[in-house]
Amino acid sequence: MQLTLLKSKIHRAAVTGASLDYEGSLTVSADLAELVGLIPYEKILVSNLNNGKRFETYAIFGEARRGIIELNGATAHLGKIDDRLTIMSFARYTLEEAELHAPLIAVLNEKNEVVRHEGGDSAPSLRIVNE
Repeated sequence: MQLTLLKSKIHRAAVTGASLDYEGSLTVSADLAELVGLIPYEKILVSNLNNGKRFETYAIFGEARRGIIELNGATAHLGKIDDRLTIMSFARYTLEEAELHAPLIAVLNEKNEVVRHEGGDSAPSLRIVNE
């Protein structure tokens, strides 16, 4: 059996730009993406905390240590500068892997600085109990 679980999450990221003419995607500062284990072109689910909209796209990396979170292409219609986003990716795990898994999570402030970082497979996680 395979389970789909949260792998990575960047919570409360502030939108810093939007480019309607770009081909698509969401630009994320490389350091933030790497902190939670995102890789370039990985499929992501994004929720906009300001307007409630959710969308799927893929991540591309922006310059590190700049706090870049940019809506590109059609996604530029789904938010505006300073909107707060939750950026998530998911992965498939066996039941045995799922029992040990804890997602990598970064919580950001309004300047896209990390205020809390947690998770990873070495972190405590919710145990799945088979009855």
